[in-house]
Amino acid sequence: MIDPIAIELGPLQIHWYGIIIASAVLVAALLGTRVARMVGEDPDHGWSMLLLVVGLAVVGARIYHVIHQWEFYFENPALIPQVWNGGIGIPGAIAGGALGLWLYTRSNRLNTARWLDIFAVPLLLGQAVGRLGNFVNQELYGPPTTLPWGIPIDAAHRIGAWMDLNAYPVETTRFHPLFAYEALLNLVGMVVLLLVIRRFGHRLFAGDIILGYLIWYGAVRAALETFRTDNWTIAGIPTAMLLGIAAVVVAGAWLIIRHRRGRGSPLIRPRTDADADEPEPSAAEARPEASPG
Repeated sequence: MIDPIAIELGPLQIHWYGIIIASAVLVAALLGTRVARMVGEDPDHGWSMLLLVVGLAVVGARIYHVIHQWEFYFENPALIPQVWNGGIGIPGAIAGGALGLWLYTRSNRLNTARWLDIFAVPLLLGQAVGRLGNFVNQELYGPPTTLPWGIPIDAAHRIGAWMDLNAYPVETTRFHPLFAYEALLNLVGMVVLLLVIRRFGHRLFAGDIILGYLIWYGAVRAALETFRTDNWTIAGIPTAMLLGIAAVVVAGAWLIIRHRRGRGSPLIRPRTDADADEPEPSAAEARPEASPG
C-alpha cells in the first residue's frame, strides 16, 4: 500500500495519481508523434491539439464518474472537481477527447478520421500507464483471490461484502488487480494496432484504427466488468459492459461495411507536391551519428 501523496510542501500536496496521469499523457504523446509520422501527418498538429483533447477528456471522464456516483456527489458537491483523489471513467474520457480532436481538426481542415487513428494507438499506452494510479488509490479491483499476484486492499477502500473484516481479514485477503489486467491487455492492443499500421497501412482507410481500438477496448472492458461489484448498471447490466458490447458490434459492423463498399480516404496520407519539393536527406544526413565510446 502506497501513500497517495507523493510530495507535501506545507499546504501543497502533489498526489501520485496526478503524477501518473501526467506521465501517461507524456508517453502517449511521444508515441503519437511516431504514429503521426507513420501515416504521413505533421506531429506538430498533434502537440497543438493535445491540451484541448486532454482537457476535454478529463472533463468527460469526471462527468462519467460523477454520474456513476451521483448520490454520493450530490451530498458532497465540493468533491466533484477533486480528480486527484481518483474517479474517472474511460468511456467519458474517450467521448471528451474525441470531441476536442473533432473541434481542432475541423477548425484546421485536417482529416478527423486519420487523427483519430493517430490518437487511438497512444491512447492504449496512456490508459495502461494511467491504470497504475488505480493501484495507488486502491480502486478498480475484483473479488478475493488466492493467485500469487493478488493485491491487499485496506479497510477504508473495501466495498460491499468485502467490508466484513472478519470474513476478509486485511492481513490475509488478496484481490484481483483488475487495473493490471486492463493495463496488460491495453499494451497488447497497442502492439497489435501498431503492427496492423506497419503491415497493412496502405490498404486501410482513415478511421480503421480507431474502429480497431473500439473493438479491442470494448471487448476488454466488457469482459473485465464481470469481475466488478460496484458497477454503474442499467437494468441490472453494468453500463460499461453495455457500452463495450455496443462498441464491438457497431465498430465491427462499420469496419466490414466500409471495406465491402471500398469507400474511405487512405490511412497513409499521399505525398503532396509540397512534400515532393522537399529534398530527400543525403546518406550522410540519414546516417545517425556514432555515439562516443
